[in-house]
Parts: sequence; C-alpha cells; structure tokens
Amino acid sequence: MSNNEIVAGFDEEKDDSLKITLEQVARVQGCLVLYLHGYIDTYNSNFFQKRVNRVIEAGFPKLIFHCSGLNYVSSTGIGSFTAFLKAVRPKGGDLVLLEIQPKVYEVFQLLGFSQFFQIKDNMEDAVTHFAEGGKKAETSVFPKIFRCPICSTKLKASKSGRFRCSNCKTILAIDASGQVFLG
Repeated sequence: MSNNEIVAGFDEEKDDSLKITLEQVARVQGCLVLYLHGYIDTYNSNFFQKRVNRVIEAGFPKLIFHCSGLNYVSSTGIGSFTAFLKAVRPKGGDLVLLEIQPKVYEVFQLLGFSQFFQIKDNMEDAVTHFAEGGKKAETSVFPKIFRCPICSTKLKASKSGRFRCSNCKTILAIDASGQVFLG
C-alpha cells in the first residue's frame, strides 16, 4: 500500500534529506508507523511538520516513529516531535519513538526531552503500548524523580498533576504514566 493510499496526498511534496514511509497498524485503530530515513534539521523540519500534521489530520493520533534510519535530529527537529505530542494528546493519542540511534537519543537526553516520549526497543512493545491504551499503573511510577526540561533542576513528583519547577518556574505536567511535559 502506498503512502497516498493511507493518507491522501501524503507524497505530494518530497525532500531528499528525509524520506517517510507509512504503514498502518491493523490491530490498533488510528495507529500508524512512520519510517524515517535521513535527518531532521532546521532546513527540512517544516517539511517534516507538514507531513506529520497531514497524518494527524487524516485521523491517526497514535504515531509510532520508527527511527532506525534517522541519523540526525537537531533541536528544531525535537521541537517538531514535541508539537506532534501536543497535537495528538487531546485526540486520545500519543507517540512512540522506536529504535532510536544512540547519537539521536543523546540529543533528546541533552535537551531533557527523553522523558516526554515513550521510547521502545521493538515494534511489538510499541504496538502493545497503544493496544493496552498506553496506561501504566500509577503505583509503580510514583514517586518519580526527573529533571526539568528547561533548567535541568532535579525534581520529584509524588503524584500526577501540574506544578512549577522550583528553580525556573516553568509549568510542568506529569500524567498517570509518569510522562512529563510542558504544561
């Protein structure tokens, strides 16, 4: 099945620096795998955002980004992933990053964003995350110790909810599964 058959007009625009291939996940409604090959930087992040937003608008709020072919992501690219997360959550979705290359993962960690995303090692774990509703038992997650994504201050959350960083005063939120995001 071609990309255009899954999401109408998906391949209207191309960029040689980043190739995206789509695959539907049959056992989870609204779930799509996006195979990324190339890199995401300041110059092609707009292309990347337009393609993925088209996927979300087509009714796919549950996204698995297969990153084994992604060899570089700039801070602008990570900002794109954050924007996608904000777009899919109100629609009952989430995103999973799968098979991230070590140097790409390092960028996520350095910028403090690795804790915002579900990161899985294999496709079965990624699909199971969505098949089971993406929930984890709250008792096994809290108390959660993490770093503020803005100032790297070490913080502790005893339960899910919204709060401010004690150092930089950034509003943060932590959900029942322990995921932290800008609030």
